[in-house]
Amino acid sequence: MLSAELHPPERLEAAQRATAGVGLDALLITPGSDLRYLTGYDAHALERLTCLVVPARGEPTLIVPTLERPAAEVATRGLRIVDHRDGQDPYPLVVAALDGPPSVVALGDRMWAAHVLGLRAALPGTEQRLAGDVLAELRMRKSPAEVEALRQAGAAIDAVHARMGEWLRPGRTERQVGVDIAEAILAAGHATVDFVIVASGPNGASPHHETADRVIREGEPVVVDIGGTMPSGYCSDSTRTYVVGRPPADVVDFYAVLRAAQRAAVDAVRPGVTCEQVDATARDLIAAAGFGAAFLHRTGHGIGLDGHEEPYIVAGNDRPLEPGMAFSIEPGIYLAGHAGARIEDIVVCAGGGADVLNTTTTELAEL
Repeated sequence: MLSAELHPPERLEAAQRATAGVGLDALLITPGSDLRYLTGYDAHALERLTCLVVPARGEPTLIVPTLERPAAEVATRGLRIVDHRDGQDPYPLVVAALDGPPSVVALGDRMWAAHVLGLRAALPGTEQRLAGDVLAELRMRKSPAEVEALRQAGAAIDAVHARMGEWLRPGRTERQVGVDIAEAILAAGHATVDFVIVASGPNGASPHHETADRVIREGEPVVVDIGGTMPSGYCSDSTRTYVVGRPPADVVDFYAVLRAAQRAAVDAVRPGVTCEQVDATARDLIAAAGFGAAFLHRTGHGIGLDGHEEPYIVAGNDRPLEPGMAFSIEPGIYLAGHAGARIEDIVVCAGGGADVLNTTTTELAEL
């Protein structure tokens, strides 16, 4: 997929309008997903300053170390670039790009503290806010090119789940299975492996368990939550629950509750429905079956250039869904000391409801 489709130049113009609209003088963005979103540049986060200066009015400027300039020029064709050599104080270059002392600027949410303090010293008296308050609103609604990138990521991680029978066997450890899965994530087209959770038996009751030396046993559920980042920068994330052999009756029963709740939440997705209403759809069904206390987390999180971003599908979030919003639907039931299960699909809110990007079965898979 062409970078121009995923990172159109009008994004910087939209960011400038949004910056002016909330009374900010500029955005100051260091390496990370916000910089990649605005420019297509996947820069290294270093002690050397890389900073995109986006004034509310005027020409944006990218400040980069001299040794990073060639890469920046290739990634950001046409963007004004100013470089600094080792030993040179780069923060005055940011001030110069602002064309006058600002009253208030917004910094990238994940900017290193060293750069925050450097900018504070270079801009005394300037109020600092979070750029996420501006950029999250832009990033939340995915373009058709972004949805396609997420669809490709979904297909890549589905291909890994489709091979799970090759690796999940009694007598193997979670860690051994995790190594196989990580290799398969890369083989399926991801640029990086972001996480591999293989949680068998009682470990499945810990939602963020990763892997351990526990031996997988026949008849117990295994929660497999995996994801990576594609060359496009867009992320995958999908969870399925497996059983090696035949599952016990109690697992079949609580999994049926979970699957009904996950399907109901997916069906609830449409423009105008609030994030908390989708969360409640899953949560109320699980609670009615007596497992309310065992659903330990929100129903979902946004996804794009970050694995977790806005919008969050959680109680208290009254934001109405809009077309283009992409997020997970992933209720879980976690029974401490016994077992757990989770089902996760990435969906995009569309005019007719949920566009589900993961297509592997959500049935309790018996391997």
